[in-house]
Amino acid sequence: MSQQIEAAKKLAAYTAVDNHVKPTDKLIGIGSGFQSKQLIVNGGLRLGDVSQYTHIDVTIDGADEVDSNLNCIKGGGACQLQEKVLAEAANTFIVVADYRKKSSILGTSWKQGVPIEVAPGAYAPMLERLKKMGSPNAALRMAKMKAGPVVTDNGNFVIDAPFSEEDYKDPKEASERARIPGDNRKPYSSSPSIMLFTASRKA
Repeated sequence: MSQQIEAAKKLAAYTAVDNHVKPTDKLIGIGSGFQSKQLIVNGGLRLGDVSQYTHIDVTIDGADEVDSNLNCIKGGGACQLQEKVLAEAANTFIVVADYRKKSSILGTSWKQGVPIEVAPGAYAPMLERLKKMGSPNAALRMAKMKAGPVVTDNGNFVIDAPFSEEDYKDPKEASERARIPGDNRKPYSSSPSIMLFTASRKA
């Protein structure tokens, strides 16, 4: 089954590229983190940076969960800030995900909570605010191969904040209520054009 899912995800990604990238286009890969940048280099593509290319035609990314209104939970890989920068810089933001990531309401399949990338000096007040607004189990994400918290490529911490179903029904409103200075998170529903390519269960 896992091989079928991976094959289906690859097919969905190919379809996204075929539909939105022309053979005559100039291809420049801009990674959201160290791993994706290495994949770009290893794939023989030209590596760029958003500081060089501030306007991007197409950003293609994955998601941890996507609801019926194309709101996404992202940041499970701890690259959320840079992923958001690339999404906002793009004319078209495309999410490629398999059928397991699709749900009617966020939080149905992704139980870990909403990942929030936050400046180290702001994590304590952010945790306090999240717990007061209805996420009592919000917690700093801890590293598994070293002591201490996960540190992103941008030198920030990550908080995972599970919310109630009611909050997930209006993620943008909940996101704005939680915002404080130092919080590098925005709802993934505000990009100019967002599309979803899903990998089928039967692929």
